Amino acid sequence: MDDGTEGHSTIWSRLCRLFGHDNQESLEKAIVEAREDGEVEPDEESMLLGILRFDGLQVQDTMTPRTDIDCVSDDIPLKEVARVIVRSGHSRIPVFKETRDNIVGILHAKDVLSSLLDHEGDAPSVASVMREPFFVPETKSIRTLLQEFRASKQHIAIALDEYGGTSGLITIEDVLEEIVGDIEDEHDAPREEDIRSVGEGVYELTGRAMLEDLKELGINLNSDEVDTIGGYLSMEAGHVPEKDEQFTLQGWIFTVLEADRKLIQKLRMEPADHETLLPEEAAAGA
Repeated sequence: MDDGTEGHSTIWSRLCRLFGHDNQESLEKAIVEAREDGEVEPDEESMLLGILRFDGLQVQDTMTPRTDIDCVSDDIPLKEVARVIVRSGHSRIPVFKETRDNIVGILHAKDVLSSLLDHEGDAPSVASVMREPFFVPETKSIRTLLQEFRASKQHIAIALDEYGGTSGLITIEDVLEEIVGDIEDEHDAPREEDIRSVGEGVYELTGRAMLEDLKELGINLNSDEVDTIGGYLSMEAGHVPEKDEQFTLQGWIFTVLEADRKLIQKLRMEPADHETLLPEEAAAGA
């Protein structure tokens, strides 16, 4: 009779072998090799590597940057807040006073809906409905943050930089995704790839594409100030580049496709010696 003991023993022996290494690098290698040998499934590999790298992560590595946060002003009508909640799909919305650097509260969707239903005439002010925000330094480890989320029954935290300004936003879902991968719900819009091939040697990038990821294409742009290509080009230019501005770096031409006054949103990247034909030129040569 099979009581599952043999299977349990096999799993235990596999885990002991994997975690019986002296350092993180050899442990990562052992996990990858176990997946290649068929001892560990791909999703198990991802989870094990996520757990392994969990200790080294800080809030700033996982948070949503300030520029990407969906938030509302403290003087906005509550009905407008409801529209923001519906449009964004978020159940919790930060509230700022005057600037995003000054987050003063968090609005919960259920509180907003209850207030609107209870006051069919003049709705109460945002200030009377919002809750106290939970602030954390951007350098806090996410392992510690997860424990604080559990202890305080919080689901969202506002990350602060060294000067006390808003750096970003992090949720308990963001933390858990570092272990189990993306957790998508019905409100999540498909995320655009940060680096996407659109032709031979030609790529489209979002401004959030990481400098570290560009190294896989042979582009070594290093900076102690910024982490993304959008931030790097803005630093090089001394301003946020406008649409059609071009930069030549390490044999590649970066062309700004979309930008607003705050950040670069989309870029095209192609080799500097790449001959790009206009559509009519390509048709004429066909």
